[in-house]
Amino acid sequence: MISNERSSPYGNRPPYGPPKAPVNEDTIKSDKVQIERKTFLFALKENPRGRFLRITEDVGGRRDTIIIPAPGLEDFKKLLDEMVRAAAETSPKTA
Repeated sequence: MISNERSSPYGNRPPYGPPKAPVNEDTIKSDKVQIERKTFLFALKENPRGRFLRITEDVGGRRDTIIIPAPGLEDFKKLLDEMVRAAAETSPKTA
């Protein structure tokens, strides 16, 4: 028997559980920026669980997304400001 042919102790359900019902989200503000070949989409949204910032990176049709809950936006901004400052203060290495 091949290892991936073993029966699951959880029965014949999908590996990640049943599909979740879509959550109604309201968009408060959205914007996008093109940097080199990447497009970044920023969407401040709200749903019954609260407000959050969704950042989506689109590179040639492939998308990756991170979500930052609104209570963490100030800490995220401070960290991003530090990274921008560090990038401006240091010289890029040449290959």
